[in-house]
Amino acid sequence: MDLARKCIRESTPYVAGKPIEETKRELGLKGEIVKLASNENPLGCSPKALRAIRKAAAGVNIYPDSNSFALKRALAKDTGLEPGNIVVGNGSDELIDIIIKSFLEPDENIVTSEGTFVEYEIICKVYGRTVKKAPLKDFRYDLNALRALVDAKTKLIFIANPNNPTGTYVNRQELAAFIAGLPDTVITVVDEAYDTFINTADYPFAKEYVGKKNVLVLKTFSKAYGLAGLRIGYCLAGAPFAACMEKARQPFNVSLLAQEAALAALGDQAFLRKTRMTVLEGKRWLYGEFTKLGLTYVPSETNFILVDVKRDCAKLFQDMLRLGVIVRDMKAYKLDTYIRVTVGTPRENKKFISALKKVL
Repeated sequence: MDLARKCIRESTPYVAGKPIEETKRELGLKGEIVKLASNENPLGCSPKALRAIRKAAAGVNIYPDSNSFALKRALAKDTGLEPGNIVVGNGSDELIDIIIKSFLEPDENIVTSEGTFVEYEIICKVYGRTVKKAPLKDFRYDLNALRALVDAKTKLIFIANPNNPTGTYVNRQELAAFIAGLPDTVITVVDEAYDTFINTADYPFAKEYVGKKNVLVLKTFSKAYGLAGLRIGYCLAGAPFAACMEKARQPFNVSLLAQEAALAALGDQAFLRKTRMTVLEGKRWLYGEFTKLGLTYVPSETNFILVDVKRDCAKLFQDMLRLGVIVRDMKAYKLDTYIRVTVGTPRENKKFISALKKVL
């Protein structure tokens, strides 16, 4: 380990949601396991995407289109932007990595929040860069506190909107005032991984700033589109920003199957509407069940809910595992009595509540 860079030795790796097969293997469980830990689509993915994967599979001996030409063209039509405003990546995680590589000098820093997606900090620290964090306020980004951390060496600000793991969001007026008050030397990255599940009128889709302000917008096919296993996302950016990112990304970073599946999924709006309806109805039902159990929760604009279980969340997580239900404990976020649960199908939601009642 002495041969590794100091920032690698001191970094903490990302801890993913526990896999189903690992849970079965470790605990010797034979029955059905319900995974509600990683905010995946409980309906799977679009049937059109599955057909596209099967059709494309015969061509996996050939390198994929390194520039994702067809997908960029479809995304440009979908967003109202140009193909030159779009960078496609191996999930949002790679795009975060590309952004930091493209724009952050060794002596510059990023600003983000505590209690948000940990990959912003993890990737930044892997490159030996400085991270400055403001506390959440009532489980929401405190944009005034973020602005107060901006100094002459701040280059990037990361805002998850809606936020993971709290499910809260920054509204249109707040975001507009925040961006307007930033120096021209700062780039704001707005991560909209959960935008499909928004059910409020004052949510600010940040693509309106692309090409007008120093704003980059992250999108993903992992959540509502159900393609988490293929790892594909994209960034909306002004053309000069996108051109810089293209220089920093690896060639062939997005597989043939991922490109074809994403292209097909983008064209299946009926599946997207079904997913959205399943999540919104499931959230309402879960809210009611939490209320009956006397548990407080954070109202969410995503496909997950942050719940205060009023006891050690790590122990509750283990107890739920033994009952065949995987949730996410919030110890890593210093929310020691909270779990995050993904909204599943009605059957999965009922199994989760049944297990939670037994554990409580």
